[in-house]
Amino acid sequence: MTPQPQHRSLWLDRPAPITTDEWRSLDPVDVVILGAGLSGLTTAAMLAEQGRSVVVLEARSVGAVTTGNTTGKVSLLQGSRLSQIRDAVSRELAEAYVAANRAGQDWLLSHLRDNGVAYDERTAVTYAATDAGAPTVEAELDAASALGLDVSATRSLELPFPVLAAVYLADQAQVDAMDVLDSLVRTIRRNGGLVIEGVRATSIESGNPCIVSTSRGDVAAERVVVATGTPFPKRGAHFATLIPQRSYAIACRWPDRSLEGMYLSVDEQTRSIRDVHRADGSYLVVGGNGHRGGKGAPTLERFDDLLRWTETTFSGTAASHSWSAQDYRSTDELPHFGPITAGDDRVLVATGYAKWGFTNAVAAAIALSSRLADARPAWAESLESRPSAFTAIGSTLEAGAKVAGDLAHGWAAAELTPEPTNPPAEGEGIVVRHGVSPVAVCTIDGVTHRRSAVCTHLGGIVAWNNAERSWDCPLHGSRYTPNGEVLEGPAVQPLAE
Repeated sequence: MTPQPQHRSLWLDRPAPITTDEWRSLDPVDVVILGAGLSGLTTAAMLAEQGRSVVVLEARSVGAVTTGNTTGKVSLLQGSRLSQIRDAVSRELAEAYVAANRAGQDWLLSHLRDNGVAYDERTAVTYAATDAGAPTVEAELDAASALGLDVSATRSLELPFPVLAAVYLADQAQVDAMDVLDSLVRTIRRNGGLVIEGVRATSIESGNPCIVSTSRGDVAAERVVVATGTPFPKRGAHFATLIPQRSYAIACRWPDRSLEGMYLSVDEQTRSIRDVHRADGSYLVVGGNGHRGGKGAPTLERFDDLLRWTETTFSGTAASHSWSAQDYRSTDELPHFGPITAGDDRVLVATGYAKWGFTNAVAAAIALSSRLADARPAWAESLESRPSAFTAIGSTLEAGAKVAGDLAHGWAAAELTPEPTNPPAEGEGIVVRHGVSPVAVCTIDGVTHRRSAVCTHLGGIVAWNNAERSWDCPLHGSRYTPNGEVLEGPAVQPLAE
């Protein structure tokens, strides 16, 4: 029998954890940053190097949510993103997006070189293996060229299957995500900052100072940066203009093999392909099969499909790891960084990277840290001063309609599903009716858990994710453990008993 891959990302499978700080009673600081992913840690590193006092609070552990579960591509060629953005916004904003990503890439790679962190230079390739995908590749070639990227077309690739169209951009990079975060944590602590894990923020009172309420006590700061994937405070209503996107990846041992490029398809079933060389050998990382968070179950089949495709397509592979990640796309296709609401620059947010955080998150950090240094890049001014994502009326209304439909469907399905006589099988979960209340019931390690199925953010009905063994809300991407504790998303309170 083929051994099952461990359910953990290749990057999080490290010999030793990243060194962080213990919780303590904190004096007021210049900036509290919520979230120890790439956005939060890069912002903290930049501010600490400016000489400001910073504290990073992370509800789980460094890199536990999105950054530690990516594929680690640092590229300006981003699948079909540039053509999507060009079609959605003005040329000025599209150019600002490219400039922001270029600045983010330049800063990150410079930081890695200065701190002795290895990364691989690769050619980024967007390709289509189907007739339906070929026009998208052509549109991306046109958009990328018009926006100043030195891209070229080709049909000759090193991949072991035919490709109908492809566009490539040289001199891009791929990284080990946790090596990057480790370096940033070291930079923060070296400059007097703190990074504290296991502390969940539950509310923010904007003022002078701001007060952040957490699971361990209050923290005061001149400013607060919310870098939690999607901002959890309801003011600003960012959740209404963000679409949670979940995607999957596997790593396979691939002895004595290597790739010159890193690849992303634009076909209906996307495929992200890159290699990894570590001290314990070479790996092939394949991702894809994305869907809207909380929808598209059963999720376990998405891993099985990736594994079958990889073993059939690339000879000599043996699966070692599997994982998934959640990111957020904004309805106007652009990342958002800046004040949580107009006129309140004491609380800042960063979100909406559409799976391209290794450039966008660093660009957000540059923009946010520059607000305190009074040296704003022109691209930051352009992106921050654009109309609210609510003005992207068509896509925002479409997203809202889906949320409303999911809300109604979830409650109706729960009302129609009586509780079975026997508990769910091991590893399975179901939402049932108990009286007039929807109840989430699952069995993990022989223990049956029962919690309210009502998401504590805005009342959506959670669905069982059998790959991650979690309860996921389809409305805005909140996720919970089997016993109802918050994993990620805008929710900050656990599922009720």
